[in-house]
Amino acid sequence: MPIIYLSPSTQDWNAYVTGSGSEEQNMNLLADAMVPYLLSNGIRYQRNTPDMTAATSIRQANQGYYDFYLAIHSNAAGEGNYGQERGIIAFYYPGSAEGKRAAEIFADNLRDIYPLPDRVTTKATTTLGEVRQPQFPAVLIEIGYHDNYSDATWVESHMDEIAQNLVLSLTQFFGLPFIWPITPFNGTVDVTSGTLNLRSYPSPAGTVLAAMPGGSTVRVYGTWQGWYVVHYKDFVGYSASAYIRS
Repeated sequence: MPIIYLSPSTQDWNAYVTGSGSEEQNMNLLADAMVPYLLSNGIRYQRNTPDMTAATSIRQANQGYYDFYLAIHSNAAGEGNYGQERGIIAFYYPGSAEGKRAAEIFADNLRDIYPLPDRVTTKATTTLGEVRQPQFPAVLIEIGYHDNYSDATWVESHMDEIAQNLVLSLTQFFGLPFIWPITPFNGTVDVTSGTLNLRSYPSPAGTVLAAMPGGSTVRVYGTWQGWYVVHYKDFVGYSASAYIRS
């Protein structure tokens, strides 16, 4: 199952024009809102902390292995144009075909929820470290302009919808079905003999990640067409729901 590095902005000096807090605070609230959707879709994550910087986030990510690096920020207009810009930009490194593909998926989906869809764009850049330096595909999304009142209020009032949308894009990038969160519960593997397979995809053709003996305790975060999204020890995957009892 995929694992991402999630890097909400650490720029606490960028104030929202609404007075609701900083870019750092609001992007961390957005990352918080993403967590239930990441769990229900079996996407594992490592996340930076507010005391870090972009540089230390990149360094931490590159010390491990991740399938994707996602940085979430909000934007600000240049000097002399304060409060006049609106829009969303998904940045990617021009040498990364997978980064470009991901940026296009994010932009396509965000157009469905942002009030000005023609202002949701993708852009190649070599100047942003969070797309240039990670050792795996990376996208940095500037979600609206925090110096524009309409954009700032849109972000603040649509946190859950934006979070859903971002995780939907991740599932499409990884080729997984999007699964809505449920109230998580502990389940028990219920097989009369042998083991129950934990798979990389909700299909008998999915790669077996682990074999779970009868009586094993698992944590269930999502359900989809006869399959559960299951956390078992250090493994995350899909198992047939008929063989897990609550």
